[in-house]
Amino acid sequence: MGFAVGADSYDRFMGQYSVPLAREFVSLAGVHHGQRVLDVGCGPGALTAQLASLVGPEQVAGVDPSAPFVDAARVRLPGVDIRRGTAEDLPFRDGSFDVALAQLVVHFMADPVAGLREMSRVTRSGGIVAACVWDHAGAKGPLATFWEAVQSIDDRAPTEADLAGTAKGQLAALFDAAGLGEIEQGSMTVRVEFESFAAWWEPYTLGVGPAGDYVRRLDVLGREELRHACAGLLPAAPFGIDATAWTVRARPG
Repeated sequence: MGFAVGADSYDRFMGQYSVPLAREFVSLAGVHHGQRVLDVGCGPGALTAQLASLVGPEQVAGVDPSAPFVDAARVRLPGVDIRRGTAEDLPFRDGSFDVALAQLVVHFMADPVAGLREMSRVTRSGGIVAACVWDHAGAKGPLATFWEAVQSIDDRAPTEADLAGTAKGQLAALFDAAGLGEIEQGSMTVRVEFESFAAWWEPYTLGVGPAGDYVRRLDVLGREELRHACAGLLPAAPFGIDATAWTVRARPG
């Protein structure tokens, strides 16, 4: 999957949504000064930066399987404990954190239940485990227009709607299966403005995530056909994109 890319490419693609989402997510999780916090699947550091500014770099740790993202996060966030690893095998002792967060990550975990169980393990009793995932199944995520255009050309093409946790109630069910308790579910919406269609389209050509993988596999004619289909679905510029994510906040079982 397209996450072995440069951090700048991620920033230009998903970062424009994940940065404002991070502000909302930190508030939802109730993170406050004095806590030790873990960012699981930290990427190049959109959420990690928010956490570090709130509780201090020395109180934050991050884990990600992508070497380029880990390298970028270490440079961007000196003082934060950034490690390369997976959600399913977190390199921390039991009860190491007050809060463990996973922003836009659960649906990409190899085993979401195992990943959430690990997040619970490294969180102290009475702490918080929280996650958010785009509403891809309800076509309310930031990539809805793109995947609609893909389907209009090739209705057999895979989308992100079948990924774990992207439909209503699924993320909470994964938390329950992982043994977490006091589960609270909801949603958050952020809006990103685009001055032109080109500003919206260009990040899809950078090879980031499943959408970037799809575009990269197309030949020149196929890419142009998809670009034209996307343009036909979007309003005249400037325009805004609303992106909704499912949220769950819970406590270790």
